[in-house]
Amino acid sequence: MTTPFFITTAIDYVNGEPHVGHAAEKVLTDTVARYHRDVLREETFFLTGTDENSLKNVQGAEKAGRPVDEYVKENAEAFKSLGDSLGLSFDRFIRTTEPIHFDGAKKFWSAMDPADLYKKSYHGLYCVGCEEFKTEKDLIDGKCPEHMTEPETVAEENWFFRLSSYGDRLKKLIDSGEISIVPEFRKNEVLSFIGMGLEDFSVSRSVARAKGWGVPVPGDESQIMYVWVDALANYITALDYAGDGAEYAKFWAGESERVHIIGKGILRFHAIYWPAMLLSAKLPLPTKIYAHEYLTIDGTKMSKSLGNVLYPGELVERFGKDGSRYLLLSSIPYSKDGDLSWAKMTEKFNADLANGLGNLVSRVMRMSEGLDADAKKVPETPIFPEEVAKLLESYRFAEALEKIWETVRDANRYIEEEKPWELAKNDREKFVGVMNVLFDRLSFLSVALTPFLPDTAEKIRISLETGKTEILFQRVK
Repeated sequence: MTTPFFITTAIDYVNGEPHVGHAAEKVLTDTVARYHRDVLREETFFLTGTDENSLKNVQGAEKAGRPVDEYVKENAEAFKSLGDSLGLSFDRFIRTTEPIHFDGAKKFWSAMDPADLYKKSYHGLYCVGCEEFKTEKDLIDGKCPEHMTEPETVAEENWFFRLSSYGDRLKKLIDSGEISIVPEFRKNEVLSFIGMGLEDFSVSRSVARAKGWGVPVPGDESQIMYVWVDALANYITALDYAGDGAEYAKFWAGESERVHIIGKGILRFHAIYWPAMLLSAKLPLPTKIYAHEYLTIDGTKMSKSLGNVLYPGELVERFGKDGSRYLLLSSIPYSKDGDLSWAKMTEKFNADLANGLGNLVSRVMRMSEGLDADAKKVPETPIFPEEVAKLLESYRFAEALEKIWETVRDANRYIEEEKPWELAKNDREKFVGVMNVLFDRLSFLSVALTPFLPDTAEKIRISLETGKTEILFQRVK
């Protein structure tokens, strides 16, 4: 019996359509899910979805002159459609306006230790973009460093969570690796933050400020749950925590791996706030949190005002489904932001996919037409390469792909050195041997690419079985 494997992305605000940063996180997570499901054959549950109860969604609807429910539904569909356009294998797409989420979020609130929840008047600086109260030390030149906007001054009575009493327990859990945070330097950031002393945080906002939108606080009709309590709870509500469902029992409450893949900007909420609230509610904790880096465009942060936002549909239209997956997976280094540009993506697509992998497969299959059926040795299905597995299990996606592409380049070089088209005329026995070496290389690639480029891996497998091939990747200009 294998250990059930549960993996999630962050859920996204629906105050706009998804950009390539959203798409990259989904593809990273899908790759890990496919590895555990299709390679390791583990029982796997991949969750993604949309965060629809945020104040910024309400403001986005007002700006668009639309009813909030219509606005969030339309944008949620745009996020869900990434599943088809990018080949995402998610098992559940949670919308936090669903009844199963409302019921679960209320149950989660009620499960927290009452001693950890208290109400008080509060006056502070609030960043709508982060959905978080800020202190002066959090700001740079009076602005939120994440969104470069000045926070609003807010004064009201809210519910607070007693985070200050959880510092020692959280430090022990993270230090010991019971909650594993990767990369290591992100773990150190979290421990440093805990070491400075944790402050209690607001877990509700007034119905008036929330404009009546969101999950009501149980027993207090004047308050709506703060977005981070509500949003973080999606990881269990989607599994039917409210109804003690079978999926919740297997993938969260049982002996399972529980992995969150998130952007580095929301690590604090996932590594500190979420585990503390789970401890309060006496519920299991995540086992691993991977905080990935961001994507910039031509060295600049994506911004609608700068007009440099790239959208997934643009990538898929130009490079196709697996071409887009490859470019996103290979563009985010493990420990620093990645950078995209149309020129760099086009160059990499043509070099690695059209001229590299695509050309390799088409050349091998075209030359194999000169082989008799009994001369073809059907390659045994190879084991998933250990070096690639280690890199993938460490979330080093770009490095894992680079390791696979060593085989692509070696195989193309082997063809140039051995010249099988000449051997076919002059040395039939050696020709057969060279071709079977190349079949082995393609068989290896069909397995190694399975979690990364699933459609391409399947096409290579079919080509090996049938002796025919289709053009995998067309050069783009």
